[in-house]
Amino acid sequence: MTEPGQASKPLPPGDISRRRCLGVASLATLAPLWPGLATAGAQLEEPLADSVRSALSAAIASQSPPVPVFANAGGRRIYQRWVERISPRLPVTIPDGQIRQEFLQTVWYESQRARLDVALVLGLIQIESNFRKFAVSSAGARGFMQIMPFWARLIGDGDASKLFQVQLNLRFGCVILRHYLEREQGEMFMALGRYNGSRGQAPYPDAVLRASRTWLSS
Repeated sequence: MTEPGQASKPLPPGDISRRRCLGVASLATLAPLWPGLATAGAQLEEPLADSVRSALSAAIASQSPPVPVFANAGGRRIYQRWVERISPRLPVTIPDGQIRQEFLQTVWYESQRARLDVALVLGLIQIESNFRKFAVSSAGARGFMQIMPFWARLIGDGDASKLFQVQLNLRFGCVILRHYLEREQGEMFMALGRYNGSRGQAPYPDAVLRASRTWLSS
């Protein structure tokens, strides 16, 4: 896990399957139209080796504020231009401008910390919760990145109510996705399937990857 403030290289999508099915388009298009959509309810609780549990717990436990650190002025300008471009696209779901700024700062910070492409994380949030802080799935998955409560017990302090906190929710989501990527040896398609509890099936990974492309920098 990259420590806050260190430069990190986002993981490329990898060898993404070309499989498509009729459900992909409907899943990708429903997310911005159906406010109640929350899709991570099938995510499975899997046994963790003690070393993995300890590493994930340590990654979650850091209380560093989500303040991006840049190596130079150029990096800061890239970030500022990104915020200016993305922020106007979120007013319906996050209408308050200051809250949007804080949300995007945290998404950027946690994505970089976990060595994930920020566009991928935004795409996942779009499909999982449509950027709804208090979204809850039928299985109880919570918040922006739809974190299942069992993760609070496995690697947190056991208090699932905290999963609605913005930074904690995004940190759990990014750390969990990085964990799944490592389990799948960098295969994003399979890691996203694990995140949704549909490993090996195309609709969910394809929907997230399709959504993520709409958040890429032009």
